[in-house]
Amino acid sequence: MAEHRALDLDALAISDRFRLFNFTRRDDHVAYLWVLRAMDRLREVHQVQVDADEVAKALAELARLHDEVPTIDGNLRNRLDALYDDGVVHRFDDASRAGSLVRYRNRQSVYQFSELGYWAYTSVESLLATRIQDANLSRLVFSDILEDLKALATANRTGEGEQVYRRLSRLDSVMEDMGRRSARFHVTLGEIMRSTDTSSEMFLRHKNALLTHMTEFTAELDRYLPRLCRAVREVEETGLATLFDRAAEADERPFMDHEERLEEWRRRWAALRAWFARDGQEESRAAELRSATRVAVSGVIALLRQISEVRRSGVNRATQLRHLAEWVWGAPDEGAAHALMGAAFNVRSARHLGAAHDDDEQISPRATWWNAPGVEVSVTLFRSGKSPTTGVPAPLRGNAGAQRELRRKQAAARAAEHEAVGHLAAAGIYGKILNDAETRVLLKLMTKALEGRTVVAGRLKRASGTSDVMMIRLVPAEGGSAIRTSQGVLHLPGFRVELQERPRVGKGNS
Repeated sequence: MAEHRALDLDALAISDRFRLFNFTRRDDHVAYLWVLRAMDRLREVHQVQVDADEVAKALAELARLHDEVPTIDGNLRNRLDALYDDGVVHRFDDASRAGSLVRYRNRQSVYQFSELGYWAYTSVESLLATRIQDANLSRLVFSDILEDLKALATANRTGEGEQVYRRLSRLDSVMEDMGRRSARFHVTLGEIMRSTDTSSEMFLRHKNALLTHMTEFTAELDRYLPRLCRAVREVEETGLATLFDRAAEADERPFMDHEERLEEWRRRWAALRAWFARDGQEESRAAELRSATRVAVSGVIALLRQISEVRRSGVNRATQLRHLAEWVWGAPDEGAAHALMGAAFNVRSARHLGAAHDDDEQISPRATWWNAPGVEVSVTLFRSGKSPTTGVPAPLRGNAGAQRELRRKQAAARAAEHEAVGHLAAAGIYGKILNDAETRVLLKLMTKALEGRTVVAGRLKRASGTSDVMMIRLVPAEGGSAIRTSQGVLHLPGFRVELQERPRVGKGNS
């Protein structure tokens, strides 16, 4: 569940949490680790807020038990302040700890683990405590899961809210632990199989136990998977809405309201259900784990056969590398040695390509090739080493059909405009409702007339505008005029419109 919650963090929150691990990247990271261990030792005896002297005493106690504790110089307070800057600990000023006036005048700081800082420290300790020997697939857990699912269905059917919460919490913990164990086991198994060239003795020593462990786990999973699938459906038949509501009611987390707890348990049940129940065409996670384990068993058997053949023939990668080293050492000159190594490892001369960045001012001239942003390289430059060219311009291709269609549309628009002009010239524009075509002709003419008008002695004089088919005049009028169109009424305050059709010029006219 933790990995799904981590997907909801934005880049800023991720950066802040990564800053908690800054102490692992310092030169004296081991000293910082022991300082945190000393603070954790004090936390175990319920000393939450501690000062530098108490941390120094705890370090001295740890030094008597462990020889690896480094000697902390007089800059312990600086280390604690650095941990405060990273967000691992909180810092408070506590004047009540001053036993003398001198100490009162100095800063009396106490330190306390932050919540996220303590998680960062425990994650580092968990990483350091990890051992390959701990990796395993727990086959005994399936019977416990089946028992908890049956008890969960009974508790939801009888209305025992606290029992529902207990069983759901236990199932969530068990499934999270099971997923973590399986992922870790297969990663460890892949590491063992990858390193068999140097540690084949260890693999051969544990091969029987490894094969038995995976085989028994697969058999137990095959036996319990149908029962677990039926148990999940039985729980769902008792009513998931009631189940989630009872779990949220019994949940005692004070920093979450009822709706948040309800959504949390709904998400946890979806993750638990995905382990044993199929969702459409997708297999359950338990079935995927079974397939992965079977593939791993086959890989272990194949690797065992390969190691046996190598031991029988006496040729492995180590002997091959030793022979190659002897050949290189016995090469007549340096060029022959390089050619031999290049042929053995398929090493060829690198082809370096370079191009200018679109905005080179954004890149520092001191940036290395490794850190500088990349640029796009064309396929032509990569394959042939020549910069791409635009090439010969493509010939223009005529489209007679499109041209004929455009001419037809233009002729139709022209005819509609002439028809509208004829209607306007014959019936005028007043006392009727102009259609859309007539309105477009009128607006075009009025635009030309209004653009050409001028102001003389502070008053607007008459204006006119012409097109190749009609002339318009804007004549001053006291009451103005109004023109009715299909889209509404066009008001012209202080003006009246006069239209006059222009004679058409035929092909024989000059």
